[in-house]
Amino acid sequence: MGRPHIRRVAVAVAVATAATGLAGTAFAGPSTGVERSAASARTSASASAAAVVAAARAAAFAHASASGVSKGDELHAQDVMIDPEGARHVRFVRTHHNLPVLGGDLVVHLNNKLAYAGVTRAAGHAVKPDTTRARLTARQAASKAARAAKGHAGGARLVVDARGGGAALAYQVTVTSRGASHTVVVDAVTGKVRSDIPDSDEFLSPKLVRTLRKRGETINPATGSGSGTARASLVFDPGGHRAARYPANAKGTGKSLFVGKVRLTTTQTSRGHFQLRDRTRYGTETRDAKGSYTESFTKGKKFTSRTDVWGNGKTSSRTSAAADAQYGVTETLDFYKKTFKRKGIANDGKAAHAMVHWGKKVANAFWDPTCNCMLYGDGDGKMFKKPLVVLDVTGHELTHGVVDATAKLEPTYVDSDGNQYGEPGALNESLADIFGSNVEFFAHNKKDTPDFLIGEKLGLKQKFLRRLDHPSLDKLEGTIDYWSPETYYTEVHAGSGVSSHAYYLLAEGSGKRKIGGVTYDSPTYDNSKVKGIGRTKATAIFYRALTRYMVSTTDFHGARVATLKAAKDLYGAKSTEYKTVDRAWAAVNVTAANRPTARR
Repeated sequence: MGRPHIRRVAVAVAVATAATGLAGTAFAGPSTGVERSAASARTSASASAAAVVAAARAAAFAHASASGVSKGDELHAQDVMIDPEGARHVRFVRTHHNLPVLGGDLVVHLNNKLAYAGVTRAAGHAVKPDTTRARLTARQAASKAARAAKGHAGGARLVVDARGGGAALAYQVTVTSRGASHTVVVDAVTGKVRSDIPDSDEFLSPKLVRTLRKRGETINPATGSGSGTARASLVFDPGGHRAARYPANAKGTGKSLFVGKVRLTTTQTSRGHFQLRDRTRYGTETRDAKGSYTESFTKGKKFTSRTDVWGNGKTSSRTSAAADAQYGVTETLDFYKKTFKRKGIANDGKAAHAMVHWGKKVANAFWDPTCNCMLYGDGDGKMFKKPLVVLDVTGHELTHGVVDATAKLEPTYVDSDGNQYGEPGALNESLADIFGSNVEFFAHNKKDTPDFLIGEKLGLKQKFLRRLDHPSLDKLEGTIDYWSPETYYTEVHAGSGVSSHAYYLLAEGSGKRKIGGVTYDSPTYDNSKVKGIGRTKATAIFYRALTRYMVSTTDFHGARVATLKAAKDLYGAKSTEYKTVDRAWAAVNVTAANRPTARR
């Protein structure tokens, strides 16, 4: 998970450009029929964003009882979104007397006339700590954090921790160990460790790894060298010849481990010299970590070639895994851009990076917010035979980056083994599975048939890791189909089944069906029948819900409300789509009537 800190980022204006809501995050100025310079467009966008932010900030304080802001609070805009109908949404993080507030994020909603239309807030209470005087020194807090996370502590900064229903003065400390980092929060008065959360999100949880070892199972994905489909946007000079000036875009071939031969857009740096870098996708690049635990992408070794052929389809070439990684990252970027007009993981037009061969015998893959990149280990050579550079793994993990750039959903707590718990964290995992599976549908690669299964190419005995139609068929993680009060205490990957199941029901409906050669049979909690509205509409609703109506503490009942609001925005409150969203959540036992007492 991404660390709950306030980042200094430029405000992005996100303008939905399609009635379906699928093109929901690209900036598009009003059509005037006059060509404007990029500088002029940026100036206009900045002025427009500033006006929206000012109106939203004023609305939050004018409606303090609803927004929860109070004297001493300051709101810092992180994102501005403008919908086709003109509605605005401004995502804020908060400081209280100049101290960052953990769990203090909120989204202020405005109508097309910039009038207040509502708020979505993470903290359901006033953010007022009992004291603003710390008893612990920063050094003492750092020492406690280092012991808790078993690593080296950086500097400690004072914050207000508003998570979990309270508001306490605390220190936030980053602790690093063997290339991994944790964000540790220590109570500034009592010295108690309030939370210890890994900054990166590992695809395989410690609990799952332990289960696999106990069963004697291995993850040994089957590789193939057949031809996959290639959908790269290749750029050449108008004459059809490679440009004489360098660097230039080139048409390379990846011989990957899992999706056969794929076309890759690469960079020709000089005559007969190529680099695994895609300038048509913001400079997206894959590098070789060479067994190091670095979280600095610049320290990775560039992949270069004299032939513009990358890998040999086997692990004997270090470049084969890089071909899979580069392909997966670029397909994920294309999915988000072409489906939602999202420009990059953080919608900032910046490159997505990946490093393969990370660490020594690391049996995992994960999104690392420290370097804003994907990191892939090679496996331990025993239980994990190959790098986890599978397409839906990449789509899953990069979606954690999208969540980190929007709602920043965090686990409620982490146990001593590193397993994460709580509904916001489970919702994060679910969204990663939902959009990760959509990346497969988007790529439409014959070597990796699109489906609603996650990790189906990992070579597991149960033939998949998780599945969206009937989550409890996963016996490795014990994924659940339906919500209950105990879901709060469920490990996040296991708990993800609740919203994943709701999404599948919304998209495809209940009962038995065959899609793309895979048989699905989705049950419901109340034995009701749900007729799906289609994957395209369901995905549009969940994406809008994530970007507009979810915050760091959103649980499954909050996700129900968020998706209902998104469906209302896109299709209307009386639409079939809106009603099906309600039915899909009821079918996994998430209703307005059984919402638990808020723990926020």
